[in-house]
Amino acid sequence: MEEPLRRTALFDVHRALGARIVPFGGFEMPVQYAGILAEHDAVRKRAGLFDLSHMAQFELRGADVAAWADALTINHVATMKPLQARYNVFTNDAGGAHDDVIFYRLPERWLLIVNAGNAHKMWAYLQAQQQGDVQLTDLRGETALIAVQGPRSVEVLAPLVEADIVALKYYTCAETKAGGIPAVVARTGYTGEDGFEVFLPAEAAVGLWDALLTGHHSVLAPCGLGARDVLRLEAGMPLYGHELTEEITPLQAGIGWAVKFAKPSFTGKAALAAQAVDDDYPRVAGLVLDGRVPARAGYRVLRNGAVAGEIRSGSIAPSVGNKSIATALLEPASATAGTRLGVEVRGTEHPATTVALPFYKRG
Repeated sequence: MEEPLRRTALFDVHRALGARIVPFGGFEMPVQYAGILAEHDAVRKRAGLFDLSHMAQFELRGADVAAWADALTINHVATMKPLQARYNVFTNDAGGAHDDVIFYRLPERWLLIVNAGNAHKMWAYLQAQQQGDVQLTDLRGETALIAVQGPRSVEVLAPLVEADIVALKYYTCAETKAGGIPAVVARTGYTGEDGFEVFLPAEAAVGLWDALLTGHHSVLAPCGLGARDVLRLEAGMPLYGHELTEEITPLQAGIGWAVKFAKPSFTGKAALAAQAVDDDYPRVAGLVLDGRVPARAGYRVLRNGAVAGEIRSGSIAPSVGNKSIATALLEPASATAGTRLGVEVRGTEHPATTVALPFYKRG
């Protein structure tokens, strides 16, 4: 029996703002408010406001957290400095991804953010792997996550935060107050723009959301998951279930930079090392279609009539001249930039060219 859909602390606010609500990751979430294009434009040019409270927050405490997490993930954990954030992936024995996550190292604890759709799986996995001086606390339902993303995000958020967020470097955070409430404010995001993510108690979420929107109507727009997906795709960021799965490894996903083979050992290291040496694996690359037909996940990619791979994500991309862009898992020979391919859409082949990721990089 399927679990009923959950709601974040901001659900009633979304409904009052006229958001279109859809199921996502076990939650009822806003996919759009004014529209995906308008919201995308706000984030690229001004600032967008996102409710990301569906993402699971787990708290880790204990002297052994760093060494324990290092043995389960591809990137370094123990080398993180206090108040640093780091992208990471928990891998299985075959090198595939259980989930891609972000660790935040705080003075007295660690915060681990996992994808909503993987929350149950990851909580069960972490509990099964728990050993030594490692205490796990599931903060789901107790905490919220609000993001402000875009070139004017400092201007919008700074007046409400005690800490000097202008001084925060990318992928660092501060334990401070936001809207007068204790919070963690991090310079992280999933849009390809400058921005911040605010972790705070669930009961304080509505107050901060309203305070951010008040007085910033011309600058700040509430944004849904639809715009977020287009923004992250343009920025070449993987989405779990698409560019990363239990079967698609970090090397295949194009995030080999995060795989630290110098670590003594970690789950999946041997499989990933063998894959790296062999170098003959299907890999994620970008595609730009000649026309404006949207490429959908699962569509076949052809080269000279033969199947060369499949689409993993696709969208019309406002930041790429409104072209139809996609990621595809391709055989190595077809993943080279400049390769001419075809995307099969309802029986018709549409020409496309392989390009390097990302499609968009902010100036």
